[in-house]
Amino acid sequence: MLTVYTFVFSEIFKSRWGGVGGDDSKTQFAVVLFVGMIVLSLFSEVVNRAPGLILSNVNYVKKVVFPLEILPIIATGAALFHSLISLGVLLLAFALFNGYLHWTAIFTPLVLFPLVILTLGLAWILAALGIFLRDVGQTIGIITTVLMFLSPVFYPVTAVPERFRAFIMTNPLTFIIEQAREVLIWGHLPDWVGLGIYTFAATVFAWIGFALFQKTRKGFTDVL
Repeated sequence: MLTVYTFVFSEIFKSRWGGVGGDDSKTQFAVVLFVGMIVLSLFSEVVNRAPGLILSNVNYVKKVVFPLEILPIIATGAALFHSLISLGVLLLAFALFNGYLHWTAIFTPLVLFPLVILTLGLAWILAALGIFLRDVGQTIGIITTVLMFLSPVFYPVTAVPERFRAFIMTNPLTFIIEQAREVLIWGHLPDWVGLGIYTFAATVFAWIGFALFQKTRKGFTDVL
Protein backbone atom coordinates (compact mmCIF):
# COMPACT_ATOMS: atom_id res chain seq x y z
CA MET A 1 0.00 0.00 0.00
CA LEU A 2 2.89 2.35 0.72
CA THR A 3 4.24 1.73 -2.78
CA VAL A 4 0.83 2.33 -4.36
CA TYR A 5 0.20 5.52 -2.37
CA THR A 6 3.67 6.81 -3.17
CA PHE A 7 3.13 6.24 -6.90
CA VAL A 8 -0.35 7.77 -6.98
CA PHE A 9 0.36 10.85 -4.90
CA SER A 10 3.92 11.61 -6.03
CA GLU A 11 3.61 10.72 -9.72
CA ILE A 12 -0.03 11.39 -10.56
CA PHE A 13 -1.03 14.10 -8.08
CA LYS A 14 2.52 15.53 -7.92
CA SER A 15 2.47 15.94 -4.13
CA ARG A 16 5.70 17.23 -2.58
CA TRP A 17 6.97 17.48 1.00
CA GLY A 18 9.69 19.99 0.26
CA GLY A 19 12.42 17.36 0.49
CA VAL A 20 14.31 15.75 3.33
CA GLY A 21 17.75 17.29 3.46
CA GLY A 22 17.08 18.88 0.08
CA ASP A 23 16.12 15.52 -1.45
CA ASP A 24 12.68 15.20 -3.01
CA SER A 25 13.12 11.63 -4.32
CA LYS A 26 10.42 8.99 -4.33
CA THR A 27 12.12 7.12 -1.48
CA GLN A 28 12.05 10.22 0.71
CA PHE A 29 8.45 10.88 -0.26
CA ALA A 30 7.61 7.32 0.82
CA VAL A 31 9.38 7.75 4.17
CA VAL A 32 7.44 10.91 5.02
CA LEU A 33 4.21 9.29 3.82
CA PHE A 34 4.93 6.24 5.98
CA VAL A 35 4.87 8.35 9.14
CA GLY A 36 1.30 9.43 8.42
CA MET A 37 0.29 5.87 7.62
CA ILE A 38 1.68 4.60 10.93
CA VAL A 39 -0.32 7.15 12.94
CA LEU A 40 -3.46 6.56 10.89
CA SER A 41 -3.15 2.76 11.22
CA LEU A 42 -2.73 2.96 14.98
CA PHE A 43 -5.97 4.91 15.26
CA SER A 44 -8.05 3.14 12.61
CA GLU A 45 -7.09 -0.40 13.66
CA VAL A 46 -8.45 0.17 17.15
CA VAL A 47 -11.62 2.08 16.29
CA ASN A 48 -12.56 -0.34 13.50
CA ARG A 49 -12.25 -3.31 15.89
CA ALA A 50 -13.87 -1.62 18.88
CA PRO A 51 -17.59 -2.00 17.95
CA GLY A 52 -17.22 -5.78 17.71
CA LEU A 53 -15.04 -6.40 20.74
CA ILE A 54 -17.87 -7.36 23.10
CA LEU A 55 -19.95 -9.06 20.40
CA SER A 56 -17.05 -11.37 19.57
CA ASN A 57 -16.59 -12.31 23.23
CA VAL A 58 -20.15 -13.02 24.32
CA ASN A 59 -19.08 -15.82 26.67
CA TYR A 60 -17.13 -13.32 28.75
CA VAL A 61 -20.34 -11.38 29.26
CA LYS A 62 -22.75 -14.21 29.99
CA LYS A 63 -20.78 -17.01 31.59
CA VAL A 64 -17.58 -15.65 33.07
CA VAL A 65 -16.83 -12.91 35.57
CA PHE A 66 -14.43 -11.00 33.39
CA PRO A 67 -13.23 -7.37 33.39
CA LEU A 68 -14.67 -6.43 30.02
CA GLU A 69 -13.05 -3.01 30.15
CA ILE A 70 -9.66 -4.55 29.36
CA LEU A 71 -10.79 -5.73 25.90
CA PRO A 72 -10.32 -2.24 24.38
CA ILE A 73 -6.99 -2.01 26.20
CA ILE A 74 -5.87 -5.30 24.61
CA ALA A 75 -6.96 -4.10 21.16
CA THR A 76 -5.08 -0.84 21.67
CA GLY A 77 -1.99 -2.71 22.84
CA ALA A 78 -2.08 -4.93 19.75
CA ALA A 79 -2.36 -1.92 17.45
CA LEU A 80 0.46 -0.19 19.31
CA PHE A 81 2.66 -3.28 18.86
CA HIS A 82 1.99 -3.26 15.11
CA SER A 83 2.83 0.45 15.01
CA LEU A 84 6.11 -0.12 16.84
CA ILE A 85 7.10 -2.73 14.24
CA SER A 86 6.26 -0.27 11.45
CA LEU A 87 8.19 2.42 13.29
CA GLY A 88 11.23 0.15 13.39
CA VAL A 89 10.97 -0.37 9.63
CA LEU A 90 10.63 3.38 9.13
CA LEU A 91 13.73 4.16 11.18
CA LEU A 92 15.72 1.52 9.33
CA ALA A 93 14.61 2.88 5.95
CA PHE A 94 15.38 6.47 6.97
CA ALA A 95 18.86 5.45 8.14
CA LEU A 96 19.56 3.54 4.92
CA PHE A 97 18.38 6.36 2.66
CA ASN A 98 20.02 9.21 4.59
CA GLY A 99 22.87 7.64 6.52
CA TYR A 100 21.74 9.09 9.85
CA LEU A 101 18.85 9.31 12.31
CA HIS A 102 17.67 12.45 14.07
CA TRP A 103 18.20 12.28 17.82
CA THR A 104 14.76 13.82 18.24
CA ALA A 105 13.29 10.42 17.26
CA ILE A 106 13.55 9.49 20.94
CA PHE A 107 10.50 11.71 21.54
CA THR A 108 8.28 9.60 19.28
CA PRO A 109 6.66 7.67 22.19
CA LEU A 110 5.76 10.99 23.85
CA VAL A 111 4.19 12.19 20.60
CA LEU A 112 2.12 9.03 20.17
CA PHE A 113 1.10 8.73 23.84
CA PRO A 114 -1.79 11.25 23.79
CA LEU A 115 -3.20 9.64 20.64
CA VAL A 116 -3.12 6.24 22.35
CA ILE A 117 -5.06 7.67 25.31
CA LEU A 118 -7.62 9.33 23.00
CA THR A 119 -8.00 6.16 20.95
CA LEU A 120 -8.53 4.06 24.06
CA GLY A 121 -11.30 6.37 25.25
CA LEU A 122 -12.97 6.17 21.86
CA ALA A 123 -12.61 2.38 21.89
CA TRP A 124 -14.50 2.14 25.20
CA ILE A 125 -17.32 4.25 23.77
CA LEU A 126 -17.54 2.31 20.51
CA ALA A 127 -17.34 -1.06 22.27
CA ALA A 128 -20.39 -0.10 24.34
CA LEU A 129 -22.28 1.38 21.39
CA GLY A 130 -21.56 -1.72 19.31
CA ILE A 131 -23.75 -3.75 21.67
CA PHE A 132 -26.83 -1.56 21.29
CA LEU A 133 -26.30 -0.27 17.73
CA ARG A 134 -25.07 -3.13 15.56
CA ASP A 135 -24.48 -0.91 12.49
CA VAL A 136 -21.86 1.20 14.24
CA GLY A 137 -19.07 -0.97 12.83
CA GLN A 138 -19.99 -0.19 9.22
CA THR A 139 -20.34 3.51 9.99
CA ILE A 140 -16.93 3.66 11.67
CA GLY A 141 -15.34 2.07 8.61
CA ILE A 142 -16.67 4.91 6.48
CA ILE A 143 -15.54 7.55 8.97
CA THR A 144 -11.99 6.21 9.18
CA THR A 145 -11.78 6.23 5.38
CA VAL A 146 -12.90 9.85 5.35
CA LEU A 147 -10.36 10.70 8.05
CA MET A 148 -7.62 9.15 5.93
CA PHE A 149 -8.14 11.79 3.26
CA LEU A 150 -8.87 14.62 5.69
CA SER A 151 -5.59 13.99 7.54
CA PRO A 152 -2.20 15.15 6.24
CA VAL A 153 -1.16 11.60 5.42
CA PHE A 154 -0.62 12.08 1.69
CA TYR A 155 0.05 15.81 1.69
CA PRO A 156 1.54 18.48 3.98
CA VAL A 157 -0.78 20.79 5.89
CA THR A 158 0.76 23.70 3.99
CA ALA A 159 -0.76 22.32 0.78
CA VAL A 160 -4.27 22.82 2.18
CA PRO A 161 -5.84 26.16 1.16
CA GLU A 162 -5.97 28.66 4.02
CA ARG A 163 -9.77 28.69 4.15
CA PHE A 164 -9.83 24.92 4.82
CA ARG A 165 -6.73 24.61 6.99
CA ALA A 166 -8.53 25.34 10.27
CA PHE A 167 -10.98 22.53 9.46
CA ILE A 168 -8.13 20.07 8.80
CA MET A 169 -6.47 21.08 12.07
CA THR A 170 -9.60 20.06 14.03
CA ASN A 171 -8.92 16.48 12.95
CA PRO A 172 -7.37 14.80 16.04
CA LEU A 173 -4.91 12.93 13.80
CA THR A 174 -3.48 16.05 12.16
CA PHE A 175 -1.51 17.36 15.13
CA ILE A 176 -0.03 13.94 15.97
CA ILE A 177 0.97 13.24 12.35
CA GLU A 178 2.64 16.63 12.06
CA GLN A 179 4.47 16.24 15.37
CA ALA A 180 5.60 12.71 14.48
CA ARG A 181 7.13 14.07 11.28
CA GLU A 182 8.78 16.89 13.18
CA VAL A 183 10.70 14.51 15.44
CA LEU A 184 11.28 11.65 13.00
CA ILE A 185 11.83 13.34 9.64
CA TRP A 186 12.70 17.00 10.16
CA GLY A 187 14.70 16.63 13.37
CA HIS A 188 12.77 19.27 15.32
CA LEU A 189 11.64 19.19 18.92
CA PRO A 190 7.92 18.56 19.44
CA ASP A 191 5.46 21.26 20.40
CA TRP A 192 5.46 20.63 24.16
CA VAL A 193 2.60 23.03 24.88
CA GLY A 194 0.44 21.49 22.17
CA LEU A 195 1.23 17.97 23.39
CA GLY A 196 0.37 18.96 26.95
CA ILE A 197 -3.00 20.36 25.93
CA TYR A 198 -3.70 17.36 23.71
CA THR A 199 -2.77 14.93 26.50
CA PHE A 200 -5.04 16.68 29.00
CA ALA A 201 -7.98 16.69 26.57
CA ALA A 202 -7.33 13.05 25.63
CA THR A 203 -7.21 12.02 29.29
CA VAL A 204 -10.53 13.72 30.00
CA PHE A 205 -12.08 12.09 26.94
CA ALA A 206 -10.72 8.66 27.93
CA TRP A 207 -12.16 9.06 31.44
CA ILE A 208 -15.56 9.91 29.93
CA GLY A 209 -15.32 6.90 27.61
CA PHE A 210 -14.47 4.57 30.49
CA ALA A 211 -17.29 5.96 32.63
CA LEU A 212 -19.77 5.49 29.77
CA PHE A 213 -18.59 1.91 29.25
CA GLN A 214 -18.98 1.07 32.93
CA LYS A 215 -22.39 2.73 33.04
CA THR A 216 -23.78 0.78 30.07
CA ARG A 217 -22.18 -2.61 30.75
CA LYS A 218 -25.03 -3.49 33.13
CA GLY A 219 -27.30 -3.81 30.08
CA PHE A 220 -24.95 -5.91 27.95
CA THR A 221 -26.37 -9.23 29.14
CA ASP A 222 -29.97 -8.21 28.40
CA VAL A 223 -29.15 -7.09 24.85
CA LEU A 224 -26.95 -10.06 24.03
